[in-house]
Amino acid sequence: MADLVLETERLVLRKIDETDAALQDNILNTPTVMAHLGGVKELHEIEAKHAKAMASFAKEGFGFMMMIEKASGDLVGHCGMKRVENPLAPNIGDHEIGWLVREDRWRRGYAHEAMVGVIDWAFGPIGAPHVVALTCEANVGSWKLMEKLGMERRTDLDFIDPGFPEEQNPTIQYSLTKEQWETRKCTAPE
Repeated sequence: MADLVLETERLVLRKIDETDAALQDNILNTPTVMAHLGGVKELHEIEAKHAKAMASFAKEGFGFMMMIEKASGDLVGHCGMKRVENPLAPNIGDHEIGWLVREDRWRRGYAHEAMVGVIDWAFGPIGAPHVVALTCEANVGSWKLMEKLGMERRTDLDFIDPGFPEEQNPTIQYSLTKEQWETRKCTAPE
């Protein structure tokens, strides 16, 4: 696979290309999957996000990727890393990790598996000193995964985003340093 970035036990994470917006729109852009991400997007919005991901890879060597299930070859999600860009965030420019998984693949550990790979990538070849992840308190599955990854809640980085409804505010953040990640990996049971 020419655009392969990372590989895990069950997933291939590859760069986004120009043809992926329609694929993401058809498989991942559902009311349930997008419930805590601002709702279903228009195709042009997905195309714009994909263009940003491709530009990020070209400029910085990282971005968001498509998660492909090895066993089936199916698109099962979207994940990766970008810079915090929300002008309301107090930590613009930090390395932000994120993910979404299609609903029929929930509770299979795909997001955790992908994010372990992304965090290793962030602290290895990319050289990030720390990573953050953003969500809302209502997105319990998301922040529980952040905690499972060893990330710490950072109330000092919370902010109100008027682009989201009241029930999805404030935007909350978790962070993880390279040292915390390495310590966790050394002490984690096998």
